[in-house]
Order: sequence, then structure tokens, then C-alpha cells
Amino acid sequence: MGNETYKKRQKTLARQQKQRDKAVRREQRKGEKKKGGPPLEGEDPVTGEIRPGRWAQNY
Repeated sequence: MGNETYKKRQKTLARQQKQRDKAVRREQRKGEKKKGGPPLEGEDPVTGEIRPGRWAQNY
């Protein structure tokens, strides 16, 4: 009977550790999303402002 209790406790601890690891990975992904990806076409990489393309400069 003691062996079953030990196995159940180990299983519970493993599940809790997996949940903590998953939460850490989730937070890392959120941080990466906030940083942003490559600048959009026509976007100024320094200020983040979108400038009109060449076609709009002629009008």
C-alpha cells in the first residue's frame, strides 16, 4: 500500500512541475511577441511610423 502512495505522489509532483514549466514557456512567448517581429513594408524601423510607399509620393 505504501508503494501506491509513493507512486501517486511522484505522479502529482511530475504534473505540477510540468505545469510550472509550461507557464514559464508561455511567459517567454508573450515576451517575444511584445518585442515584435521584422518591420512592416514601409515602416520606419527606428520610430515605427509607417511612411507612404513610392506610389503615394507621386500624388
